[in-house]
Amino acid sequence: MSAMLEVRGVSKSYGDGAARRKVLDGVDLTVERGEFLAIVGCSGAGKSTLLSLLAGLTRPDAGSIRLDGREIVEPGTDRAIVFQHYSLLPWLTVAGNVRLAVDQVFPGEPASARERRIDRMLELVNLAAARDKYPSQLSGGMKQRVAVARALAMDPEILLLDEPFGALDALTRGTLQIELERIWEADQKTVVMITNDVDEALLLADRIVLLTADGKLETPIEVGFARPRERDSFDHDPEIKRMRLDLADRLRAVGTRADENGRDAAESGVRLPTVRPDREHSAPATPRGPHANGFLALDSVRKVYDTAHGRQVIVEDIELALREGEFVSIIGHSGCGKTTVMSMIAGLTLPTEGTIRLAGEEIVRPGPERAMVFQSHSLLPWMTARENVALGVERAFARAKPDERAAIVDFYLDRVGLARWKDARPGSLSAGMRQRVGVARAFALSPKLLLLDEPFGSLDSVTRADLQDVLLELWGGTRTAALLVTHDVDEALFLSDRIVLMTDGPAAVIGEIVQVPFARPRDRRTLGHLPAYQALRDRIIDFLEHTSARARADAQHVAAPALAAKAS
Repeated sequence: MSAMLEVRGVSKSYGDGAARRKVLDGVDLTVERGEFLAIVGCSGAGKSTLLSLLAGLTRPDAGSIRLDGREIVEPGTDRAIVFQHYSLLPWLTVAGNVRLAVDQVFPGEPASARERRIDRMLELVNLAAARDKYPSQLSGGMKQRVAVARALAMDPEILLLDEPFGALDALTRGTLQIELERIWEADQKTVVMITNDVDEALLLADRIVLLTADGKLETPIEVGFARPRERDSFDHDPEIKRMRLDLADRLRAVGTRADENGRDAAESGVRLPTVRPDREHSAPATPRGPHANGFLALDSVRKVYDTAHGRQVIVEDIELALREGEFVSIIGHSGCGKTTVMSMIAGLTLPTEGTIRLAGEEIVRPGPERAMVFQSHSLLPWMTARENVALGVERAFARAKPDERAAIVDFYLDRVGLARWKDARPGSLSAGMRQRVGVARAFALSPKLLLLDEPFGSLDSVTRADLQDVLLELWGGTRTAALLVTHDVDEALFLSDRIVLMTDGPAAVIGEIVQVPFARPRDRRTLGHLPAYQALRDRIIDFLEHTSARARADAQHVAAPALAAKAS
């Protein structure tokens, strides 16, 4: 191989005056022709900034970037980029979205040649059958395949991937990782990929580069494992385990040194006042129904939506009971109804059939006794962290004195490590800090039930682990019941008492409930080495893989007569 991409002394800063921050500082990097390079690092470390520089979307303040000896000064068709979010035009079909790139890069080719080029790209990403569908008719994984096909259709010299699978569930992500490796092997494109997933980097890359939070690159790590890399054997390989733990330790060390997430160990000395939420002044409800002993009880819950293609059953026959103080996770593929179940428990939508009760009261509307933390932080940008948390506290503790409400807000912002950032607005906070505000806001309501819908799904592995620890620390102090929706098997095993496994949708049901036997408090490094942990992890992944395989077989069985009729 020969050097194709050369980055020399590149620095980049943002902001003005005292607020100016150096994101990249003297970065040097060489990428060989045909190499697959992964770049990992904490949120805010400058990974996406570096990729934008490589794409020519922005210019460095100092240094140079050369591709095949030519300095990069603007975007070009020799570089194709795939983002985490699909960026598809909803009014164009799959083929139409790919055609955009083909028509721009190959305007002089005959129309028939351009169509063959489109067909070849769609076959490469296994989307030939979806050629005439629109993005709204596609799953998240299929949409990302379209984005990859559009990028490859440009026939670029280098493919730039910015967290391309970060928003997808674990199995879809795994499937697309395998497909990406197959495409890379067949096409031998040079690839630079930004990822927050250590396992993804080890599975795909020739080398891994760690970008520190002070904008510098550490010495690259060579991934010397033969291809193709089989995921099953990969997970159990002792050397892979060692590299995974070593890389995770290096990432944690970098995050700790830089304090990127703004974790502030100092406390202001504020203590939580002994006031109760307004709802607790009323008499407690009497538990009713088949799951009367369950603190949260879902009885024969079914949800149906009316769509343009008729009535669609999302989930059915959901029977679930949570004990007070229990932490339960729900795992399943995209489209299995996890978020629908969460929305019904939150009171944002009602079941079509069945009932949901919390402490004996049927849930028919949203309420402050159920606090939600979403994947997106949902903070009001014109308000400070303190003001965002205070919004809910003022409603939940309307009868409390103003200084008592203020003490509740300050107490929980201290507990999530934001003592110095209470008066900062969301725009000046990192992604991890914004999500800390969301966690503080939820606990400050003193809820009976905490609902967590992929709260850390868009964060890097270091920030995600840090916030999991914050969550467990707060949960351990309150022991409120908690229900988590996640795609991350390791996250569920680390946090949960039980894990609910959903079958594929539509008409998804609870396929299995797994008890997590590990004592608390749990240490990630220790857990990772336990045979029982790996066995339980394998059991959950096997369930997900088998339910997905059954769903694909059912879909093919249903589709076969229609395809035969169309062919005839």
